Amino acid sequence: MTHNRWMCNDYEQHVRWAEYCKMMQELELGIPTQQTELDLPQADDVRINDRGPVMRAAGNDIGLVSMNFSFPPARPGGKPVFNFRSERRSFAKSNRCLIPVSAFFEFTGKRYPESKHRFVLRDAPFTAIAGVWREGKADGCPAFAMLTTEPGPDVAPYQDRQVVVLRPSDWAHWIYLTRPESELLRPLPPASFTVETVRTGRDSAGG
Repeated sequence: MTHNRWMCNDYEQHVRWAEYCKMMQELELGIPTQQTELDLPQADDVRINDRGPVMRAAGNDIGLVSMNFSFPPARPGGKPVFNFRSERRSFAKSNRCLIPVSAFFEFTGKRYPESKHRFVLRDAPFTAIAGVWREGKADGCPAFAMLTTEPGPDVAPYQDRQVVVLRPSDWAHWIYLTRPESELLRPLPPASFTVETVRTGRDSAGG
């Protein structure tokens, strides 16, 4: 299977407000009183340079903030930074965040349209991807990037890297960094995800 170099540049946001509130209550994580379902907009696909809801520390609570998916290019003519390698880095002084997702997508194949594969975390109503965020510059909108690690057994057949998916029990540990980063920023064990091919690409179809 041919890996696509544009790893996880697309995710699904179908987390329902009621699900989100229930999860946050079970985890004993506060929600700012002014937040509503409008802070958790639904989207079939959130891609690079789209806006998406992001969870970050807000006083004693964890609040949702609309952010741009990807940092601006580091130099003129460069590409936006949407994935950020986690190995051999410390994020203690970074702005840490969580990207709530109902699923994330990976792509395989050399020709457009590539095959599209949907990954959903088992045993949880939704999940979150570890990320870092920065204040906005020109337009004032903050931006986020997803952290990556070596691929786990579920993702390795599709990509040679993967985003860091955190189980709900580790969300607060990442936001407040109350566990070693090496224990958090790593792939999940086998059979953590259900995987569904939602689009068969030209290479797979033989066309």
